[in-house]
Amino acid sequence: MASVPQGFQPLARLSPFIELIGPVFERRREDGVSLGLHVAPKHANRRGMCHGGVLASLADIALGYAVAASTGGKVAMVTASLTIDYAGSAKVGEWIESEVEVQRTGSRLAFANCYLVAAGKRVVRASAIFAVASKAG
Repeated sequence: MASVPQGFQPLARLSPFIELIGPVFERRREDGVSLGLHVAPKHANRRGMCHGGVLASLADIALGYAVAASTGGKVAMVTASLTIDYAGSAKVGEWIESEVEVQRTGSRLAFANCYLVAAGKRVVRASAIFAVASKAG
């Protein structure tokens, strides 16, 4: 397996879907959480590029984890809206990582933006709105 960039560790909180597309890695810092993934052959389309559905899934998961981290895990949220713009592609073997900015977290909604970066280039721009599902606890 390719090396994982410094500071990234296997994602601790997995779901069956994340296990399916993974392994997914996380890096936590004071300014938030970033997720990363090596593009494997199982992620590729017929042209040998990372499938857009994998990129959309990674963006959605990265946005959700960042919003959850911004609340200290006190609020459970679900994706209400996800907008994806594909600006490039990632090849098998490349590392993709997220850069997320949480705009606002309110009592009912949260807003965040994300870039997915591969080989030093932004390949996806995504934005999401999350709805509060319940108070975690």
